[in-house]
Amino acid sequence: MDLKTTKEKRIQLIRDDAEKKVSVMIDGKLFTAYRYPKNIKKPILYPLITPAGSKVTRKYPLEPSVGERVDHPHQVGVWFNYGNVNGLDFWNNSDSIKVEKRNLYGTIIHKNILEMEDGDDQGLLKVAMDWISPKGEVLLTENTTFIFRRTEAEYSIDRITNLGAPNGEVLFKDNKEGVLGIRVARELEHPSDKPDIFTDTNGLPTAVPVLNNDGVNGKYFNSEGIEGNDCWGKRSNWVNLTSTIGDEKISLVIMDHKNNPGYPTYWHARGYGLFAANPLGQEVFSDGKESLNLSLQQGEDVTFKHRIIVASKNLGKSELDAQFSKFLQE
Repeated sequence: MDLKTTKEKRIQLIRDDAEKKVSVMIDGKLFTAYRYPKNIKKPILYPLITPAGSKVTRKYPLEPSVGERVDHPHQVGVWFNYGNVNGLDFWNNSDSIKVEKRNLYGTIIHKNILEMEDGDDQGLLKVAMDWISPKGEVLLTENTTFIFRRTEAEYSIDRITNLGAPNGEVLFKDNKEGVLGIRVARELEHPSDKPDIFTDTNGLPTAVPVLNNDGVNGKYFNSEGIEGNDCWGKRSNWVNLTSTIGDEKISLVIMDHKNNPGYPTYWHARGYGLFAANPLGQEVFSDGKESLNLSLQQGEDVTFKHRIIVASKNLGKSELDAQFSKFLQE
């Protein structure tokens, strides 16, 4: 009888093929999960939960919740895709697309879990995906590494995304819809007086002419000192979305990397809850002064590296600048 015991790692990855997910547990509590349900049209991370236990991602459409917006059903959790890849729209694809228009949209399909590793300081998940056309043609192969880290009041995710073109040229035509996106919870939105559609107490979409902004206190600020909705369409190293849920102060941060195409990225960050970094939409964000139109020839590949920080505290500019400098060295 082997009496030897192995101490469990503080960061654990739990694979569940039947539920099509890999849960990421930190000290026994869910931080996030890599999910690949067919109805979402791309693999995602969902939810994102702070060290203190608050969910910072919108629940709709996976778990409709009272008081949440029901717009943009393709904006789910954390995802990576683009609005124009060889003319196909991967960004806006969802089950809501009418059948007669589905030939205009691309889908990202989970292929394999390549590696999983638990750890006390970090956990690792490597996955393979295919970006496919409506005809089933593979435009891009994707190999992505997620690195999950923890400190007492701060969790982080590094996403290293490698895209290869195995079957011919692939063009990422300049488009505002891209690339790394998060759809945030209502509490992280900017307060708004614009009428919209929300989930009512019966779980039904309902038009709301006057919004209740109680508890809605999100605010963007970026590495260049720009704040609020003015962060949209600006270049910066990072953007921090701060908020408060109950008594918990929260920072949700996305960091670009100097080796990424189009660095420093433009930000497709909207007050209604879309928080995205898009280095490939330069013509749109610069009003035609710049363009990128990234292309890969057959056999070529490109890598993007981003860091997402989920903190149970408000992170300031000097602290984030220091973290960004460290990220560039890793």
